[in-house]
Amino acid sequence: MPQLHPEKIAHRLEQLTELSVALGHGLGGEGHDIGALLQRIVLLAKSMSGADGATLYRPALEGRQLAFDISVNDSLGIAQGADMGLPGVPLFDEAGQPNLASVAAYAANLRHSVNIADVYRDEDFNFSGMRDFDRHHGYHTQSILTVPMSDHEGDLIGVLQLVNAKDGDTGQVRAFSSTDQRFIEALAAQAGVALTNQLLISQLEELLESLVTLINIGIDEKSPYTGRHCQFVPELTMLLADAAHATQTGPLADFRLSDNERKQLWLAGLLHDCGKITTPVHVVDKATKLETIFDRIALIDTRYEVLLRDAEIAALRQQAAQPERQDAIAQALEWELAALRAERDFIRRVNIGGESMAQADQERVRQIAKRRWRAADGQLRDFLDADETENLTIRAGTLTAAERAIVNNHISVSIRMLEALPWPKHLQKVPEYAGGHHERMDGKGYPRGLTKEQMSVPARLMAIADIFEALTARDRPYKKGKPLSESLRILGNFSLNGHIDPDLFDVFIRSKVYLTFAEKHMHPSQIDAVDEAAIPGYTP
Repeated sequence: MPQLHPEKIAHRLEQLTELSVALGHGLGGEGHDIGALLQRIVLLAKSMSGADGATLYRPALEGRQLAFDISVNDSLGIAQGADMGLPGVPLFDEAGQPNLASVAAYAANLRHSVNIADVYRDEDFNFSGMRDFDRHHGYHTQSILTVPMSDHEGDLIGVLQLVNAKDGDTGQVRAFSSTDQRFIEALAAQAGVALTNQLLISQLEELLESLVTLINIGIDEKSPYTGRHCQFVPELTMLLADAAHATQTGPLADFRLSDNERKQLWLAGLLHDCGKITTPVHVVDKATKLETIFDRIALIDTRYEVLLRDAEIAALRQQAAQPERQDAIAQALEWELAALRAERDFIRRVNIGGESMAQADQERVRQIAKRRWRAADGQLRDFLDADETENLTIRAGTLTAAERAIVNNHISVSIRMLEALPWPKHLQKVPEYAGGHHERMDGKGYPRGLTKEQMSVPARLMAIADIFEALTARDRPYKKGKPLSESLRILGNFSLNGHIDPDLFDVFIRSKVYLTFAEKHMHPSQIDAVDEAAIPGYTP
């Protein structure tokens, strides 16, 4: 085999060195793009050996065959990455034994390079497929060099095959020299390490995303209401982020979100409520004011049944003692029973909760609480204890102040959980983005009381998504999903009172992010007519 001139050897060493430097710096901006890495390797191998063509095979079908991944050929005008539509190469025969008839499978199975000067004279391998290819394309394959690529554990990650080495002076096809082979083997080894690193990075990122999914599955199983929220908030966040990114005028005209920041924001959206995994279910899913592990309204219903029973017993005793007043006693009993049933219905109604409870209703509950009744132990007690009274007089919603503090604590837990993770440099903003969705622009939010100026735009984005999804959600146990127009009115007032970022709210309306989300996820009955000019805080 012809030997290379020392200058050409030096040039190849320089190419290998340049590749090493490029791989060390992420391929000059190509980052973790494995496809770009592979194309770079194939093209360099082809250039370094003077080959007319090059093909990269990758393991497929759980390591049962080699699939064509990249093919290039100057004579045939095949561009890099072109799909040749060729069938895969089996790595095993029908008996399950290693396929040693195909040169690519041979190199893969034995982890051994194969250098053939003339495939039409070779009798060691089956080149029928290659000859069919030649006839079909009017090509003539002569010399080939096939080199396996392995990872750090010796597992096959690819096979590089070069075709028809050409003499640099005459252009004639020649055999691949031993020097060619050593350089390509060195390139394959170097590429194997780089590819392994890229695959490990990709696998670690997939593992991270799977762990995020795992956490959300846990939250979803614990509370299906929160689970839906964990799915929709990141989606809505990214819709608003894209709209803000595309904005050309106004305060956000210079805002741009890089691909890396997008990834971090998406992860933050998925993890923004991860702390709820520690929140008690009976608080997260508290559908009525008296609900704990069960709805205590049943206990109060029982007490009313006792009162009704006692009233009837007392009336019967009076009738027995005063037969001449039987009708009057019966009428008084009916009035008393009707009053008790009406009172019971009132307690049932206020137990449901709502956006506001009238002061008069709260006072009525307190008066009912003072009623005395005889319990099973024969002792007289207040009809409602202090905890029941506190719950039934909740002014808005179904949570007491203590329970609301428990729910609010989820964001502090989320931040602690996320900050405890050793985030790599390119994901270090995830805790910041996720931790700001309960902060307010005026500094009155929680848990850190940050102001607008102390928060990045991505961190402010999620607050709008979080509130809008909560307003429109139909699957909460404690409320109905609000119509679109009412949700936007509430959100608009939030933009005026320092709750959310008015600049982002403007983008939210102007870019019709709300409508895109509504048409995809809201029930048609909720999507009513919206007069944008009437939305508080928005100027068309």
